[in-house]
Amino acid sequence: MRIVVSDFISLDGVVQAPGGPDEDTDGAFRHGGWSMPYFDPDTMGHAFGEAMATTEALLFGRRTWQAMAKAWPGRAGDPFADRMNELPKYVASRTLTEHDLEWSGSALLPSDDAIPAIRELRARSGEAIQVMGSPSLAAQLITHGLVDEYRLMIEPILLGGGKRVFPDDGDARALELVSITTSATGVLICTYRPADR
Repeated sequence: MRIVVSDFISLDGVVQAPGGPDEDTDGAFRHGGWSMPYFDPDTMGHAFGEAMATTEALLFGRRTWQAMAKAWPGRAGDPFADRMNELPKYVASRTLTEHDLEWSGSALLPSDDAIPAIRELRARSGEAIQVMGSPSLAAQLITHGLVDEYRLMIEPILLGGGKRVFPDDGDARALELVSITTSATGVLICTYRPADR
């Protein structure tokens, strides 16, 4: 399967707390919800629907999984929510236990061995494992060469600091632009793949 990293991202590379003011205030981040004014349901909703059509599993870090587990189970009846709720969900966490996983279809990866477990998931036959948000996990996957595709919604805002998805390790990683769409709100919906694959 392909591992696909999907993120709302500011022009200066920040992915922290796009959805709401209290989503993630680490580092005194004060711009929570910054992405919402730029959401164009026609263009961006279509992009999400297209991505979900080939998604066979979701992969989350703890914080993103907890936010999603609060949001999606109560939205049954909406096609996107139904898809989120029915997909298998894998969670990388050192603190959650199986008893915490109340969102249906959720399973913990080994807390001390998540990367090898993710390699095993990726080696299975199928289409896409989608990583939404989860900047720390996504950065680890990029560092280990496990990301096959990036679906980035690059939004016309500078946030001046916050969590970023790309590792700051000095390594160059060439990408190939596969597609680009512009929304009515100025968001660039870009799909990239590693240039060496």
